[in-house]
Amino acid sequence: MLVEKNTPLQDCNTFGIVASADTLVRVRSVADVQDFAASPVYRGRRSFVLGGGSNIVLTGDVVRAVVVKVEIPGIRLQEETERHWIVEAGAGERWHDVVAWTVAHGYPGLENLALVPGTVGAAPVQNIGAYGIELQDRFHSLDAVDLRSGAVFSLDAGQCAFGYRDSVFKHAPSSNGLGMGLAGCAVITTVRLALPKPWKPELSYLDLQRRQQEEGVEQPTAQQIFDWVCAIRRAKLPDPAVIGNAGSFFKNPTVSEDQCRDILAREPKIVHYPMDDGSIKLAAGWMIDACGWKGKSLGHAGVYDKQALVLVNRGTGGVNVTGGEVMTLASAIQTSVYERFGIRLEPEPVVV
Repeated sequence: MLVEKNTPLQDCNTFGIVASADTLVRVRSVADVQDFAASPVYRGRRSFVLGGGSNIVLTGDVVRAVVVKVEIPGIRLQEETERHWIVEAGAGERWHDVVAWTVAHGYPGLENLALVPGTVGAAPVQNIGAYGIELQDRFHSLDAVDLRSGAVFSLDAGQCAFGYRDSVFKHAPSSNGLGMGLAGCAVITTVRLALPKPWKPELSYLDLQRRQQEEGVEQPTAQQIFDWVCAIRRAKLPDPAVIGNAGSFFKNPTVSEDQCRDILAREPKIVHYPMDDGSIKLAAGWMIDACGWKGKSLGHAGVYDKQALVLVNRGTGGVNVTGGEVMTLASAIQTSVYERFGIRLEPEPVVV
């Protein structure tokens, strides 16, 4: 493992927030993670696991926790069964690169998740999802290292306790030792994905249906869907390399049918989607836009003018956005949405 002191983190978070790590440890193998866990220098110190930095907001000048930067590489077809291709990837691989690799090698199933930012190791933590597919729909298993003991362990989908943008890795262990929370206690090293045979396209989202109609394609290939998703996302979402952001900043809230009926009586145009469990998902971006926030700014934090669900870095001339400005804007948006719709929006990024 490679240890660095007083390391700048501006290039390690896609918002481009200026901060530094008191100590940053780069791990590039399972052995590196075990060495870190066994080191008496770091034992007992709080750690913060960092992947691509696409889902965090840094609110202080210095991160005092030991930052564990996961850079474990590798992509391969591990196994082929009658029903699936099992693809294995190192936690440090860029997620989009893995999606592109699977499509190019003829293993379809991840194409709807193209251009989702971040690394492979972060994907199960967040249970990433886009255009009708969530990671849990394609998940097989993962390997991780317990930072308390250095032991390697594996989890299947059930053990990961996936929920909407949620997993066991987002919950701290309970104080009595019961429960399965693993936040701050484990580093994911490898993720395996089960890609289905036979494959069929997922076209439930209106944007994809429109593309299909525009191009007159009755049975699109995985490559075509991959290309469509990339084009749609690039048209709607800012490139973090150009405009700092952390992707969708708020989760789409879910309500009961009765709650949805009450809201529709007041707001008949609200965008909503029925879920398999009978609940209704509301479009957070639509609500934020309806409250007049699209294109607005507070300090150097702003709401993207093409997609109200995305908060952006509007710092210029060497003056950068701060994490405090981002969270002040987020709080103001939450207040507006709650006052108009009675819905409390929940942020997606981890606030550090």
